[in-house]
Amino acid sequence: MRPMPRKSPTSSSAKPTQSRRTSPAKPVYRRVVLKLSGEALRAPDTGDNISPQIVLNVAEQIRDIHKRGVQTAVVIGGGNIWRGLSASHRGMDRTTADYMGMLATVINGLAIMSQLEQLGVPTRVQTAIEMNNVAEPFILRRAVRHLDLGRVVIFVAGTGNPYFSTDTTAALRASEIGAEVILKATKVDGVYDSDPKKNPKAKRFDTLTFKEALSRELKVMDSTAFSLCMDNQVPIVVFEMATPGNITRAVLGERVGTLVS
Repeated sequence: MRPMPRKSPTSSSAKPTQSRRTSPAKPVYRRVVLKLSGEALRAPDTGDNISPQIVLNVAEQIRDIHKRGVQTAVVIGGGNIWRGLSASHRGMDRTTADYMGMLATVINGLAIMSQLEQLGVPTRVQTAIEMNNVAEPFILRRAVRHLDLGRVVIFVAGTGNPYFSTDTTAALRASEIGAEVILKATKVDGVYDSDPKKNPKAKRFDTLTFKEALSRELKVMDSTAFSLCMDNQVPIVVFEMATPGNITRAVLGERVGTLVS
């Protein structure tokens, strides 16, 4: 039996996912989750945890797809400030270390929100850990309402629980809001059969099925996040964030990185 098309949990007007072969002049996705790593915000030259120029570059690309009518949610990591798993390996209590990492994602989310609003893009930050003076609490129907009204929504503080990555947060939020795709912006230009930094002959995939990625043990996302995407039929586009315009190209359905579906 063919699966029914995915729908937004609160809107019956959501359009079905369009093919990536659609004309590049028009976005092929109506609602997306953009997954950004915290490390991507670090300044490579000065070593600053948050580079204002990189934040501006990211915000300008988000503004571009927002202008094209794409409903955009963002999930940001916190690895540029704090890595809970690494700290736990050095002796810190894992739960405490993970909560510290969640707070790091809030800092990054506020930085992106500030820049987006300076560019004239209405933005809301929703946090899985309640902090009323800083951000809204995550409420699914409110998040979807913001998207329907043309606001960018930034999800921070992970899932609100230790032991879960921001990759899992992206998969969870995408499933909850009825996103048509996860755009995973990374330091590499797609998914390879081995580490391209160690193996110059590593092969990059243009497309992969979930089953192929599992059988080849390719590190697309952590296992929990990947399982959520596979079970809820949320495709993933993995691409390099450093290349200007890649986020827009991915939304337009151009051949950017690797499509896992």
